[in-house]
Amino acid sequence: MALTINQRHIVGTFMQATSQEIEYGKTWYSLAYDVANRISLVYQLNTECVAAVIAALSPNNKWERNCKDAENVVAAYMLGSKEDALKVKVCTYGKNLAKAVAILESYHCDYEAILSGPKVIEFYHSILGANDDVCIDGHAYSIWFGERLTMKEVPSIGVKLRRTIKADYIAATQYINDNQDEVFTPCQIQAITWVAHKRLYNV
Repeated sequence: MALTINQRHIVGTFMQATSQEIEYGKTWYSLAYDVANRISLVYQLNTECVAAVIAALSPNNKWERNCKDAENVVAAYMLGSKEDALKVKVCTYGKNLAKAVAILESYHCDYEAILSGPKVIEFYHSILGANDDVCIDGHAYSIWFGERLTMKEVPSIGVKLRRTIKADYIAATQYINDNQDEVFTPCQIQAITWVAHKRLYNV
């Protein structure tokens, strides 16, 4: 199959990934699911609820702190109150903390409606193992675009552009699978290229 220039950028980044990065990226979202599942078992919540809390707290937040923030918010809510949870110090925006608490308040309701933003919904889907979605953040855009861009340089990703980028990640995944005799999912390719991108550009 012939690749577009943007699809080649994705494949090119994948080809620069080390074997360790491929293995790590391949399991990244399943490990994230394990984090959500562990927290859910401790506090007797469903895993989907905790995954949504993690996604809500993810913007502008490093992954390790994202996990810590999620557990702290869940603990404050389950062992205390809504007000206690809203006072937890987190490394994301106040509106995202409010979303996380609203998710805990809703319990078994439509978490996606509370998350609302496309990137956090995609992240939520990926944590839960959805094979037909791809999390398109600033790094995924940079990989697709073919240059190292700062988050300030990444444009607003509207519905049409987001759809195009996702389709290109899916096409790139198919190309990699056909040529590597693999069965990667698009979200795994997104994670693998993200890990490689971080090393290549020290981000």
